Amino acid sequence: MVHSARVVALPNPKAAPPAQKAALHPLAPKPVGVLSRAARIGMSIVTQLAAPVLTIAFLLILWQILASSSTSALPSPLKVIDDSWEIIVNPFKVGNGLDQGLFWHVTASLVRVGYGYTLAAIVGIGMGVLLGQSTLAMRGLDPVFQVLRTIPPLAWLPLSLAAFRDGQPSAIFVIFITSVWPILINTSVGIRNIPRDYRNVAKVLRLSPIEFFTRIMVPATVPHMFTGLRIGIGLSWLAIVAAEMLIGGVGIGFFIWDAWNSSLISDIIVALVYVGVVGFLLDRSIAAIGHLLTRGTAAQ
Repeated sequence: MVHSARVVALPNPKAAPPAQKAALHPLAPKPVGVLSRAARIGMSIVTQLAAPVLTIAFLLILWQILASSSTSALPSPLKVIDDSWEIIVNPFKVGNGLDQGLFWHVTASLVRVGYGYTLAAIVGIGMGVLLGQSTLAMRGLDPVFQVLRTIPPLAWLPLSLAAFRDGQPSAIFVIFITSVWPILINTSVGIRNIPRDYRNVAKVLRLSPIEFFTRIMVPATVPHMFTGLRIGIGLSWLAIVAAEMLIGGVGIGFFIWDAWNSSLISDIIVALVYVGVVGFLLDRSIAAIGHLLTRGTAAQ
């Protein structure tokens, strides 16, 4: 008795469409659609923004409740919007002196901060390298720097006005003398903390001073350096607002002082929001640059 053999043709994975290929190979990764990736990115953004948005909303509601009482001396958020509506909706108003939008006041302050902070970064990094590398320089200069850095920033303003006889360079000097110390100290600490093994390897390889600086000193010091730069930019922004209250002219600090003299409390609150947002953006910018240059080793 002869049995006929049936030949069953197995499906060819190469000839099968993508859906059948996935079924034939259950362990193969399933393709992820564009919509799925977009949904995950959207959920990530919502998750990151949810906490700060809810916190700000809670604080605004609490402020509204507390300021709505008859004994409150400060305006509520709704009253601030009502009183300072023209300032809020016209930040780019072009004018002269105080009669211009807050954007131009902030820009004038940022220009002063840019000059003073750049000078502080150059001097702070240079002197930090010197103190970190030279024991003699550390012994001679460190006590002097420790005394100078404890002097309040605004205490330098009368002396700078007497020396420069102009408000603009005086404000820049106050920014410089305020922000240079954290940059200097963190840079010198970073250099002194370079592992001894790195220095021994440099001696074995007979690296030149320039090669030692670029290949060992800079990579090991940049995270510390950017910590000082972040602290310095925050102090710079604090110092310029305080200095502008005294030197006058155009700037967010003088705007706040003039609003106080005119009893415009709502305008002061709007200006403070600008100050806080700009300070936050400055800090985030320096942190992002440090994160990029150090390949993620600098703190954000």
